[in-house]
Amino acid sequence: MQDRPLSPHLQVYRWQWTMAYSILHRMTGVALGVGTLYLAWWLLALASGPEAFAVVSDFSGTFIGRLVLFGWTWALFYHLGNGIRHLFWDAGKGFELEDAERSGHIMVSFSIIATIALWALAYSVG
Repeated sequence: MQDRPLSPHLQVYRWQWTMAYSILHRMTGVALGVGTLYLAWWLLALASGPEAFAVVSDFSGTFIGRLVLFGWTWALFYHLGNGIRHLFWDAGKGFELEDAERSGHIMVSFSIIATIALWALAYSVG
């Protein structure tokens, strides 16, 4: 039997921002999938009639409903921004550790600012 190296694992690596952003990208992908169920519920209720739509609308107006929608909006913007970041990586740009960290910070900032701006716009119009 030949000696083979052990696969690297989390205990070997020093924690870095890029690791956190990678995990966050995966988590927001899952959140978007779950949020799509919310969107499907809304669309089905819209097609089912005023009573069903009222149920979804009433839930969406609660604190929990708005918190879910706010979180889904943030996940959408973060995942979008990080997807664009990955496109740059696919082109071979931004692989240096400092560049990767900086672009990660920018994506988090972008997602927060875009989410707040969208919600502010929605509240000012509505």
